[in-house]
Amino acid sequence: MAPASKNLNTRAVAAAVVGNALEWYDFTVFGFMTVVIADLFFPTSSDYSSLLLATASFGVAFFMRPIGGIVLGLYADRAGRKAALTLVMGLMTLGILLLAIAPPYSAIGIGAPIIIVVGRLLQGFSAGGEFGSSTALLIEAAPFSRRGFYGSWQMASQAAALLIGALVGAAISRGLSPEALKSWGWRVPFILGLLIGPIGIYIRRHLRDSEAFLHAKQTARRVTLREVFKDHTREIFCGLGAVIALTATVYVFISYLPTFAVKQLKLPYAESFYALIVGNTLLTVLSPLAGAWSDKIGRKGLSLWSLGLSLVLIYPLFSWLAAEPSITRLIIVQATLSVTLSGYYGPFGAMLAELFPANVRSTGLSLAYNMAVMLFGGFGPFIVTWLIKTTGSPLAPTYYVMAGLALSLVAIACIPAQRHVDLDAQRQPT
Repeated sequence: MAPASKNLNTRAVAAAVVGNALEWYDFTVFGFMTVVIADLFFPTSSDYSSLLLATASFGVAFFMRPIGGIVLGLYADRAGRKAALTLVMGLMTLGILLLAIAPPYSAIGIGAPIIIVVGRLLQGFSAGGEFGSSTALLIEAAPFSRRGFYGSWQMASQAAALLIGALVGAAISRGLSPEALKSWGWRVPFILGLLIGPIGIYIRRHLRDSEAFLHAKQTARRVTLREVFKDHTREIFCGLGAVIALTATVYVFISYLPTFAVKQLKLPYAESFYALIVGNTLLTVLSPLAGAWSDKIGRKGLSLWSLGLSLVLIYPLFSWLAAEPSITRLIIVQATLSVTLSGYYGPFGAMLAELFPANVRSTGLSLAYNMAVMLFGGFGPFIVTWLIKTTGSPLAPTYYVMAGLALSLVAIACIPAQRHVDLDAQRQPT
């Protein structure tokens, strides 16, 4: 491989990793701090109502994700991955800043939750453009025979960010008194996240666009959003369906887990982070291995086996946990599902990216990913909270996730096997 190509590959991975780290770290710590944010910014006469409002503010950002995905996805397919990813990083950093400095309801009244919602909407818009642009960049910078491995850094970086968020959450919740956590400690994770922004902007400003994108820009005519929908309808819906399992498991098993452990299992808040630390460590390590494995045996089969095994195990594992709740059992459940799901997380980025040619890849990825995240992910904690209240069963989260896994199994089964097909070469316009 030529030195220039190696340099592009290294920068592409770094640019994707740092952006994903900031996006997912921020979304994670907001989920982890939901209990505190509910009291500070959404005070009501009922803990349940405050929690619903806080989880709704978590989910409201996802209304902006398809909009951000369309706007920033089209921008990435026209101006380039570098330009789009730099803009995304700047917007994302601004959203975190608003959350970090927001005064509580007791200080400014209704203005407090408004600032939180505005910050979340801004984050949702920027995050909408992150996945499509960064995944397109990773796949286009990769040698064809290693697309699974390169694409796996999309999910590995997300898991690493979730791991860092869990470590920070555990350190703050254990190191501070409840009064200090509520007074100022909850802001610390967001302030730490702000440190990543300038680094990401610097890396992305010095990035080069891939040869695949530059070639597509020269040889393929600029398409409209309508044409993307018309010419790639099947790919968009298959991709959307494939994302459901990802977004359901991330936002229920990871973001909502501390709240679930405290409210439903009556486990210590700080110690619930141990399960997240173990689970995300496994996902960070195993996702690249699974991605590399998919380069050898194919992505579709590995993903189907991974989702099928996870679907079979979820209900028995959570039944076992609910029978005798403990931190040890919570860790075992989280670790087991992290291992089984890694076979789906690893090939995920390459599997979706290979659905679309280079000239519409960022837009297609953004549409499929963000519509699924909006519909099935962002309001996952809200829906699960409501399900638990309605059914009276602590196992309600498993119903939601099992439905998501089943839908993704069907969608992935409909995706053509593409391991030996280089779409960028085969589908280049004449």
